[in-house]
Amino acid sequence: MHTTNLKQPETITINGSNLSLEQVWDVARGISEDGKPLYAKVKIDDDAANKLLEVRSYIEENWLKENAPPIYGFNTGVGSLKDYNIGTAENNQFQKQIIESHCAGIGEPAEQDVIRATMLIRANALLKGVSGIRLIVVTRLIDMLNAGVHPVIPQQGSVGASGDLAPLAHLVSALVGHPEAEAYFKNERMSAQDALTAAGITPVEFQMQAKDVLAMINGCTFTMGFACLAMKDAEALYENASIACALSMEAMRGEMAAFDDRIQQARNHPGQIQSAEKIRELLEGSQWVTEDARRIALPDEDRQGEYKSRIQDAYSLRCVPQVHGAALDTFTFVRQTLEREMNAATDNPLIFPIEEGQYEMLSGGNFHGEHLAFAMDFLKIAVHEIGNISERRSARFLDSKLSYGLPFNLVGSEVGLNTGFTLAQCAASSIVSENKALCFPLSADSIPTKANQEDHVSNSTAAARKAQEVTANARKIIAIELLCACQAISIAEKTLNELDRGPKTKLVYEAVRKEIPPMVEDRYVHRQMKTAQAFVDTNSLVDLLAGHKY
Repeated sequence: MHTTNLKQPETITINGSNLSLEQVWDVARGISEDGKPLYAKVKIDDDAANKLLEVRSYIEENWLKENAPPIYGFNTGVGSLKDYNIGTAENNQFQKQIIESHCAGIGEPAEQDVIRATMLIRANALLKGVSGIRLIVVTRLIDMLNAGVHPVIPQQGSVGASGDLAPLAHLVSALVGHPEAEAYFKNERMSAQDALTAAGITPVEFQMQAKDVLAMINGCTFTMGFACLAMKDAEALYENASIACALSMEAMRGEMAAFDDRIQQARNHPGQIQSAEKIRELLEGSQWVTEDARRIALPDEDRQGEYKSRIQDAYSLRCVPQVHGAALDTFTFVRQTLEREMNAATDNPLIFPIEEGQYEMLSGGNFHGEHLAFAMDFLKIAVHEIGNISERRSARFLDSKLSYGLPFNLVGSEVGLNTGFTLAQCAASSIVSENKALCFPLSADSIPTKANQEDHVSNSTAAARKAQEVTANARKIIAIELLCACQAISIAEKTLNELDRGPKTKLVYEAVRKEIPPMVEDRYVHRQMKTAQAFVDTNSLVDLLAGHKY
């Protein structure tokens, strides 16, 4: 990725209503400078802060006293223990015990970018002012985020029902400086108390009060941390897949009629229109995707009689607008869902004004993660299909009858003595099969928990984790297509050298060739695959095209 002229991202002011995906990404991953991320800072909107103070003042004056009626989460137990009263004198101890009982996550910890996204989105949700939490808790959460104190949160343990209770409890345990909690500071894992001390945040145990903990742990915000980053990675994957597809089109001298805008307009889907336009832009000026190129026979091309127009290509080339376009339309739905959710109040109960200076409490189920579970299941299926059709193009490269005359297995010299890229394509096919299994819709599964109080759950957290996993796998598939397409171009250009390549595809090809020379004789394929994957993982080819003037 280019790192010139980078500056600190602008500070983001959150108020519970206006957070965007791009802002989440700036806070979660920042921008890279010499391999070190520059994170956007966060501050709390003054009006939102005042609203929290006003609501909390009413709660403490009216609901946190011995003769108050039962109000869930303020003076009662939680979950199936809702009918048990919690006295005022016991409430602080109750907050501590909620933390300890709910810190039940397990498995490997989440990446720090997921944790940062989680912290930001949880703070923003609480600033809607209907959760009843104290402002000091949200302020401390933002202080930790800005200082780079990232709680260690195990990835497993949530069913996405009463929110991500266990993961968010681990977040809270670090926030209060619990002696058993851990956090990262400057990429070093240590006790939360040591991390807070090193960051200059008061290390003594921070006392939570009534509803503070429940407000923090209700809501599928850990799901959102994974989901927002999966969305970013999916959009980047589409850009890289389009580049790899354009190179494949040149290598196989593809038929461009299928990308004509009139065909796309007749289908009437925005994503399809956009996808076809992307391929046309990438291939603008290329003579390799014209009838003139197809008239030239490659050395391994078996032609009988005079040249006959190809008319149309196989689906993996011809139907890219339809497949990529369907994925883009799915991305639009997922984006909408995420941006609504990151500006939503997702805990329980919620507090609403009924008249001037008066509030009432309503219990509901905004913590249920079904919206996110659906979105993540749809996202991973869309991403899988981008990888699936890519692998089909890689497979075509290995058969001279399907690749329109490229040598068997893309061997650069003597076939038989050299095996070529057959195992690279085999790796892509294995990953496609793996992604098929990962695409099982977790939202279609439910398992009752907490003595059947939570008798229907969303499994949103696992769905979001799997979306990230499918996307990471799909990047490898795209990288293998990139590798095969560049090898095919290196072979074909010996015959097609009098025809001009597209300036954009040529620029990409030359960038790849600087790191991966053409394979004339077999050499260690894994190294080539890893280098190709680095192009996709870092988004460097997309950045290259974005910064180049034509």
